[in-house]
Amino acid sequence: MRCQRTGFGSDGYVARCARKGSPMKTLRWTGALLALGLVVGCASRPVPPQEVPAALRVPEGQTLFLVAEASGVQIYQCTQKGDGGGFEWVFKSPEATLTSPEGKPLGKHYAGPTWEANDGSTVVGALKERDPGPTPSAIPWLLLTAKTTSGSGTFAATKSIQRLATVGGVAPHDACAAANLSQMARVPYTARYYFYR
Repeated sequence: MRCQRTGFGSDGYVARCARKGSPMKTLRWTGALLALGLVVGCASRPVPPQEVPAALRVPEGQTLFLVAEASGVQIYQCTQKGDGGGFEWVFKSPEATLTSPEGKPLGKHYAGPTWEANDGSTVVGALKERDPGPTPSAIPWLLLTAKTTSGSGTFAATKSIQRLATVGGVAPHDACAAANLSQMARVPYTARYYFYR
């Protein structure tokens, strides 16, 4: 069979094919092209969270543009209480790497709280609301607003951030006392961050 592409129709490339001893037939390669387009389009669109407490919902009009999986630690320090009545573990900062749900490296998360993309853009968040989440052994779910942004890349237009699906990261169960005053503890955690603009 010999085929020749004759043009591009409203629904795909048009090819005319002839087999020796048979009439010319027109074949349209549309199904595969349309299916490929749908797959690519769906793969690049972030999936919004299924269930979010009312207090953690972003303002109307903002759209989700990125989902990042965080894996790292929450850092605490053993500190004396301000009233002098004992000691406690105080949260200092996060330290985590950010990847896409598919595992592609996106950037890092550190004190501020700051999210920095591999392209150098950053967003610093300010806490707006919190929810204890469904798991007492995990750090709470949060809604943050963008306090400042920098650069012109991934995070430059960020307006809101949700921290959901947290695992671990709560303050250490180890004793905090005069004997280990100022000791730092790094507690593993994971979370999913949703970025809106």
